[in-house]
Parts: sequence; C-alpha cells; structure tokens
Amino acid sequence: MSDHLRFLVFGAGAIGTYIGGSLALKGHKVTFIEQPQVVEELLRRGLHLNLSVALRGAASFTLPPIFNLGPSSFNCVSSLGDALSLGPFHAAIFALKSYDTEAAIQSFLPFRADLPPILCLQNGVENEALLATALSEQGVIAGTVTSAIGRKAAGDIFLERLRGLGVAAGHLLSKRLVAALNDAGLNARLFPSAAEMKWSKLLTNLLANATSAILDMTPAQIFAHRGLYRLEIEGLREALRVMAAQSIKVVDLPGTPVRLLALGARLPFFLSKSLMQRNVGSGRGGKMPSFHIDLYSGWGKSEVDYLNGAVVRFGERLGVSTPVNKLLCETLLDLTEGKIKIEMYRNQPERLLEELGVRKFGIRKPGI
Repeated sequence: MSDHLRFLVFGAGAIGTYIGGSLALKGHKVTFIEQPQVVEELLRRGLHLNLSVALRGAASFTLPPIFNLGPSSFNCVSSLGDALSLGPFHAAIFALKSYDTEAAIQSFLPFRADLPPILCLQNGVENEALLATALSEQGVIAGTVTSAIGRKAAGDIFLERLRGLGVAAGHLLSKRLVAALNDAGLNARLFPSAAEMKWSKLLTNLLANATSAILDMTPAQIFAHRGLYRLEIEGLREALRVMAAQSIKVVDLPGTPVRLLALGARLPFFLSKSLMQRNVGSGRGGKMPSFHIDLYSGWGKSEVDYLNGAVVRFGERLGVSTPVNKLLCETLLDLTEGKIKIEMYRNQPERLLEELGVRKFGIRKPGI
C-alpha cells in the first residue's frame, strides 16, 4: 500500500502494541508515548507480536505469524511534546483504560492545536464526548476493538482471537483509516452510527464481568449458576432498555454476533440459557475478565463505573430502572476502594442475589 500514514499511539499496552506494531509492520510510521521506564525497555528490546494462534490456517496471510520489530521500526518517547516534534501525524490511536481519560485530557490541553484526530478505541460510551470537549468534534473518531489480545510484558503481545475493529463513519479520515488498518490485517469495518457501535460493544463488556470480579468466579461458573445467569440477563435487559429509550439499535461487531446476544437476553430464561452458554459462556470459559484482573491487581481502579455505571447514569436521565447494574457497579467500586473486604462476596453468589432482593424489593431473600 503506497498510502502510508503517520500514527501517534498513546500507550504500548496490549491493544496499543498490537495495532501500532501491526501498522509498523506494513510500513506505516508509528510513534508510541509511554512511561520513561517502558520507553527504555522498548527501545532496548523492540516489539514482539505473536499472531500464530489467530492466524493458524489463514492461507491468505503471507507473512510469518511471529514478528520482532527492532527499535528502528518505530519511535517511542515519554512525552507528548517530544512525540509531536516527530510529526505531523495523520491520526492518533487512543486505547487507554477509561479511568485514565481525565488525566490524559489534562496532558492534551497545552498541545491540542497540534494534535491529530484521535481514534478512540476505549470501552464505554462516554469517552468520546469527554475528548471532544477538550479537543473538538472533528478531533475525535469513535472506534472499538473486538479482537482479544494478551500481554506478556511491555511490547510483547499475543493475539488470542482475531475479530476486528470498528471505526465510525462520517469523519474525513474514517475511510482512509479503515484502509490502513485492513492493510495491516486488523479486520476493520466502518459503522454508520457511532452510538450503535459503542453501545453494542458495551453489551459484550457487561457479560459476567462485574459479577466475576465480585464473586471471584469464572464466567463459565456464573453461566452455570441459575440465579447468577438470571442476574446477568436482567443486567443485559436493563442496558437494552436504555438503548431502546435512545432509539439506538444493536449491531453486530467484527467477529462478534451482538444481535444474537441481544436475542438471547430477550428470550425466556429456559430457552436462552443453552444458547447463551454455548455462544457466550464458552467463549470466555475459564479466563477471568478485565474487571477481575483490575480488582486483584490491587491498583485501586476499575472500569465498572464507565460500563455498568454508564447504564445507570443514562437510565436515570431517561427514566429507565437499572437496579442490577447499580448493584454491580456500587459493590465492585466498594471492593476496589477497600470499603468492603473481598472475602465478603467471594464464592458467595447467594449473598449477592440476596442483596439485590433487598435493594429491589425491600425483602431479605434472593431477588432473582
């Protein structure tokens, strides 16, 4: 592809390394911004991308599945000012955790006139609006990632499952970005509605995420438990009602049949359980989701307020009741902040179900 672009990538985490490294492999110019100690490590070791599992049997992929990019293949600096001195850039890739958005915005402010449009690949449905407030409406392009990426160390990632990326249409750069991302093998698609794309991704992020962290149980265990399964479905139904109140439709994302998920949530429990276990529960199986990883890392931060909490906030504005998402959000935040001990709910699903009954019905018994 002759139309090589210049990308600024905020962070060399799993997603940043995967996307930035894949773009660099195809000749696009990539500059990472990272912490000084990470910059030193990346400039010493380079990047390592293991795509062997996802690409096994993909005859159309002509390059070998494991790639090592030396430091000469990309730039890596520790400040936005230093990064912008290597520009100008066509676009920036922004895939930080939602709880880091506010701090990132503060770092943007002195440089906002020089920033390229930002492709926001964060989870949640509120980050683009925050970024646009600091930059401009045309300074932000909504996006989403459905591929599963693991991380061994800084700059060392492995692709667990290739699904793809979504990019909102309507920006002058949208089509060009999709072409560059597809040139790098990232399976990108344009979506006419940013809201449909972002809310559909939020639905997938809700499943067995907060519950897994609170109870220290795998998604497979949660889907196998009758009461917890119903809890998950009720939480999805709340999110679907919030979407409906905004006239936002559910859409399928790259490699992710979100409409099937929504259908399963709307079916009677006895019909949906086997469908959901087969198509959703088995996909996560014994792997712990992101909220569990964040809680047990001890960082004291969680994205639950940007996912379940967003459902609650929009529900309050729209007059849609969201007791399940409210319970999960508040409980996980209390655990994260150390207000209650992890042992209080660990492997105790009935206690969580009872708490929902107290909040929803005012009675001391399971509410599901």
